[in-house]
Amino acid sequence: MRTLQTVGYRKGDAVEVASNAEGFVGSYYEATVVAELPGGKGYVVQYKTLVNDDHSGPLTEAVSAAEIRPHPPEIKAAEFDMEEAVDAFDNDGWWLGRISGKIGNRYYVYFDSSADEILYPRHKIRVHLDWDRHAWINSFADPNPIN
Repeated sequence: MRTLQTVGYRKGDAVEVASNAEGFVGSYYEATVVAELPGGKGYVVQYKTLVNDDHSGPLTEAVSAAEIRPHPPEIKAAEFDMEEAVDAFDNDGWWLGRISGKIGNRYYVYFDSSADEILYPRHKIRVHLDWDRHAWINSFADPNPIN
């Protein structure tokens, strides 16, 4: 996997873009790199699930290098454990949460950022990984219990 500091991202690379906007912190959106900004200050990306305001096509925007990471590898998990850190796909992006319950093959995910708890089917949940120092780190469980 290419890293940002050594070779950067190239046109066509699958990435995820972090949102730091109020109400969206902790979410990542799938995108493809379409160009590098001059001076290595960032990239132009086209989102897979976000569209222009007029719904005419996929949203394309410039983002700083600090806002993007490679698309995480898929980790197969037969099931999830209580308190396990996961990403749930909702509102066109992946949101960081923790498993807080299970009913059949659906899981409750608790989101610290909003204090919401939502039930998701298994296929809308993935193992949460952090991109740290150009490596994926498995953040298996949060030591802070859900209140």
